[in-house]
Amino acid sequence: MIDDIEFWKMNGSGNDFIIIDNREGIVPEKEMIHFVKSVCRRRESVGADGLIFVIDSDKYDFGWRFFNADGSEVEMCGNGSRCVARFAYLKGIADMNMTFETLAGPVSAHVESRMVRVQMPDPSRPLLDLDIEKKDGWISVDFINTGVPHVVVQVEGLDEHPVFEYGRMLRYHNRFEPDGTNADFIEIVDRNNLRMRTYERGVEDETLACGTGAIASALIGAARDMVSSPVKVHTKGGEALIIHFNKRESVFTDIWLEGSTSIVYTGRLHKEALL
Repeated sequence: MIDDIEFWKMNGSGNDFIIIDNREGIVPEKEMIHFVKSVCRRRESVGADGLIFVIDSDKYDFGWRFFNADGSEVEMCGNGSRCVARFAYLKGIADMNMTFETLAGPVSAHVESRMVRVQMPDPSRPLLDLDIEKKDGWISVDFINTGVPHVVVQVEGLDEHPVFEYGRMLRYHNRFEPDGTNADFIEIVDRNNLRMRTYERGVEDETLACGTGAIASALIGAARDMVSSPVKVHTKGGEALIIHFNKRESVFTDIWLEGSTSIVYTGRLHKEALL
């Protein structure tokens, strides 16, 4: 039975994560999924949107394995990448300027106190006006992969919009089979500001923020010539994530995600947290 493991609980703009230094293999790979599903349970264990294992890398400062709360491993998480960068810096694993390995490719980061900037992998080209039936209040339905898939819906009346209901519908829509998608609902404020609410795949609920979703929302807004870099994406959690990018026709490059991070607490995990 795994017991007495040091962990950090961190928060990035409303997304919360458990982070474990697993470079010594204290959580064996064969036990990772069960471990994640157990400790990410809210009320019964630590509770989090996701869990990050820091691992060794032959090419970069370190690598990571990122898991959603349901035990599914995914390629990228924007807010998680900001939290793990600060964790690595504070633990002496990397300097304030670092690069770490993910399934989506290498990610560079810069840590400045609580503020962390990460350079994200280049996204897919945006797909505008998907052939999906529009619901009440929907203006447009678009898609982009920013390391993980995101459908972006521009809506009227964001505050009152049924994000859980429509987000879950899109997450499991046959257009995105077999892996599904995240769903972002946005409202344009002006050329440099938009508001966003997100239903996250793997969490299976609305979350307070989503880094890759903020990037997707900003890039789709730019693809429709409604916003320009830098874009402040105002999340349900109340914080604004800042997205920087270059755009040439429909191709986006040099994408940076910037925002604050918080250390909630550090502790040691008892074996009963896994029951």
